[in-house]
Amino acid sequence: MKPLPPLIHLDDAIIVADKPAGLLAVPGRGADKADCLAARVQAVHADAQVVHRLDMATSGLMLMARGADLQRQLSMAFAQRRIDKVYVAVVDGLLADDAGEIDLPIGADWLQRPRRQVDRLAGKPSLTCWRVLGRDLAAGRTRLSLEPVTGRTHQLRVHLSAIGHAIVGDALYASPDVAAAAPRLLLHACHLSLEHPVQRTRCRFDSPAPF
Repeated sequence: MKPLPPLIHLDDAIIVADKPAGLLAVPGRGADKADCLAARVQAVHADAQVVHRLDMATSGLMLMARGADLQRQLSMAFAQRRIDKVYVAVVDGLLADDAGEIDLPIGADWLQRPRRQVDRLAGKPSLTCWRVLGRDLAAGRTRLSLEPVTGRTHQLRVHLSAIGHAIVGDALYASPDVAAAAPRLLLHACHLSLEHPVQRTRCRFDSPAPF
């Protein structure tokens, strides 16, 4: 059996796992893409259900529900933006401001799938809030805290690339030199907070970035 990623929290209602970079969140197409975080957790906790996803290249906190009823509750909480997620990223270049928002619609890039793109005509509204955590003047990089208000596929990666500050190590959206500047995508889901679906208390989970 494949090793189980660290479980940050486990009770009768929810599971919070710490997904490593390079592991799929859910199965992909084909037998070679069957191994994923969901399958590994379900091998031990058969009732675990996926509530949201992380990109394969992204590490960090991923929430799962114990059973279909709780999955529906938590999926609705995500849709109603009652679950808060915070990421940390290292991006190329030095941002001049200390905080800001990226409000750019995102849609599919049908000619370069699985890429997404800013699409001002057919894209879905997408909003990311960012805050500078630190600047590495020597390397020409900025460390950011990111809060996606919406949850579009590849949202953080597309938004940061669109403003000229692609995430270091991003093989899809960064220039070749920025993509090659790190052994992995420097994006990590570091914080998750929600109202517990059974206990009704506010829960907070944290995972320090491994970079």
